[in-house]
Amino acid sequence: MTSTQNIIAEAPEAAVVAARHESFVRLVLRRFLRHRLAVVGAVVVVLLCASALFANAVAPHDPTFLDTKHRFLAPFQDMGFLLGTDELGRDTLSRLLYGGRVSLAVGVVAMLTTVLSGLVVGLAAGYYGRWVDDLLMRFVDTMLCFPQVFLLLVVAAFVPPTLISISLIIGLTSWMEVARIVRGEILYLKEQDFVQAARALGAGGARIMFKELLPNAIAPVLVAATLKVATAVLMESYISYLGYGIQPPLASWGNMLTNAQGYFDTVPYLAILPGAMITLTVMSFNFLGDGLRDALDPRLRMD
Repeated sequence: MTSTQNIIAEAPEAAVVAARHESFVRLVLRRFLRHRLAVVGAVVVVLLCASALFANAVAPHDPTFLDTKHRFLAPFQDMGFLLGTDELGRDTLSRLLYGGRVSLAVGVVAMLTTVLSGLVVGLAAGYYGRWVDDLLMRFVDTMLCFPQVFLLLVVAAFVPPTLISISLIIGLTSWMEVARIVRGEILYLKEQDFVQAARALGAGGARIMFKELLPNAIAPVLVAATLKVATAVLMESYISYLGYGIQPPLASWGNMLTNAQGYFDTVPYLAILPGAMITLTVMSFNFLGDGLRDALDPRLRMD
């Protein structure tokens, strides 16, 4: 036995666990960094979140300020309005920054709602099984029968459109995939030896679910959460474009597209810029999710 092996063998159990955890984190980080698109996506996501968080410090103008003397300025036509102005003379760059804050906030809140709802349903269905599993999964199947956009529009028609209500509506109509993912993981994990050992030691159902099963099922949930942010941003754009989302004067990328549709032939940049931001955000979160999936799944080989 080498000296290193002797040190490890004599180390306290807590130190061994910490060393294993650190090596796993390093392995995940190394695998993630090999995924170039994921790294690019992560950088873009950080920049988008920073620009949204500090929009009030970065934006050159008040996004709601009307200046009819400077209507329809093209990008770089006036250095005071780098990305031009809209039909009411509002600065496009400022509205993109503040719109990003709203769209990303909707994405994050909707993602948290989706993940929490899916976790609860998936944990209960996978752990208890039998009639609980049958009942919850049939409910999931029923929800999946309806297109999400249809559900969003139906619910949004009866709920006043605010940032929180739109976020909750999107989250509560998109949790079904997360529930299925969690259920599948729990069905596999609950038959493993560590769960049987916890039962033998007298652990209750709640402790087994939240202390033993949930931490071991969190990796696919993290991947799903990342992808759900992109989906929520896209859904907010859909319903805002159709007039049921975030309402003016509050800017979002979706309602910026709605306002620009009447001017696309003459001033196409009003639609191209928010559309490009939506596309960039969705692609970046998808790349980030792909990288996390590859890094956290030991069954996937990365050359």
